[in-house]
Amino acid sequence: MKIRTASRTDKDDISRINLAAFPEEENKLISNLATDLLALKTTPITLSLVAESEASTVGHAAFSPVTFTNCESIQGYILAPLAVKPCRQKTGIGSSLVEDGIRRLSKMDVDILFVYGDPKYYGRFGFSAAIAEPFKPPYDLQFPFGWLAMPLDKALAKEWSGPIACVPPLCNPELW
Repeated sequence: MKIRTASRTDKDDISRINLAAFPEEENKLISNLATDLLALKTTPITLSLVAESEASTVGHAAFSPVTFTNCESIQGYILAPLAVKPCRQKTGIGSSLVEDGIRRLSKMDVDILFVYGDPKYYGRFGFSAAIAEPFKPPYDLQFPFGWLAMPLDKALAKEWSGPIACVPPLCNPELW
């Protein structure tokens, strides 16, 4: 398996993966999020990764920047969405995408990474509700226990708190 930065030519594959990976009641919303993030130009960059196996795209993850209203010196990101073709789930592809994204963000001097998801799954990478707790997500959460974060710069982690703001494609209360 190979993980690489996605390009606009991956749009259809990314859309298909997200449509297949998520339940019907939310798959179009998340597929649109994934392709909107792929097209988005941000500073710092929005990082979109794809996993390829046997000349086929089998997974996708997007990492987009977040901002902090009370501290402009912190560089944060949020992981959303993460999707793997259903027939390839539980084979380590999602984990590889998350780990590769964390490595890339660490090299970019990102301070903290957020995710809104299953604590059991994301906890094994170092995400924690306790780390996320001082940060208010942009919208009320349907499942507050899923608001997680991991510090990539552990020395500064205890000093941070406050509300965060996301890139426009994530500014949809239905996603939260």
